[in-house]
Amino acid sequence: MKHLVAPSLLSADFAELKKDIDMVNRSQADWFHIDVMDGMFVPNISFGFPVIKHIRKYTEKPLDVHLMIHDPARYLERFANAGAYVISIHYEATIHLHRTLTAIRQLGCKAGVVLNPHTPVTLLSDILEALDLVLIMSVNPGYGGQTFIPRTYEKIRQLKSMIDEQGTDTLIEVDGGVTLENAASLYGHGANVLVAGNTVFGSEDPEKTIAKLKSS
Repeated sequence: MKHLVAPSLLSADFAELKKDIDMVNRSQADWFHIDVMDGMFVPNISFGFPVIKHIRKYTEKPLDVHLMIHDPARYLERFANAGAYVISIHYEATIHLHRTLTAIRQLGCKAGVVLNPHTPVTLLSDILEALDLVLIMSVNPGYGGQTFIPRTYEKIRQLKSMIDEQGTDTLIEVDGGVTLENAASLYGHGANVLVAGNTVFGSEDPEKTIAKLKSS
């Protein structure tokens, strides 16, 4: 099983963003996780296209872009042009899901779907073959530093069973409340990619923390 780590730049020090990007470049991390918020789908506002383009100039690893925005299909090409490797859209924010996922792949990006804590994984049964990644939110989206929702473990297990049954290569990503204490259990239940924000950037030695997450 792949064990990937994607530090979330939303938890980085924005006054020292280049320094934190360099740290992730040096580390064993696999992706940079970029949270995009529009102030409507979630209350906060975060990175826009100019910031992502500048981030991409300095990153040596792929950008995992998580769109917490309404009607994401409007902006897919712009996020692809800004340097996204993965573009993940919320199931709850997308009317024509299959069409939008197809458009993401046509832009040369990996296509992901995000599920809020209340959204069951069974809703993806008919679309798994169109997915490169499923991002399970283990907290409510929009804020950092929230407490992990235990029900997430069962959702990961259910999703992993669906993926195995259908024989797809879909990766399972988990975002929210990921720590050194629960990383091994998340991987053990079937997760492939862990997004970590405060756990990484709030630690005394972020590079060592990333290594520990990776080897959990």
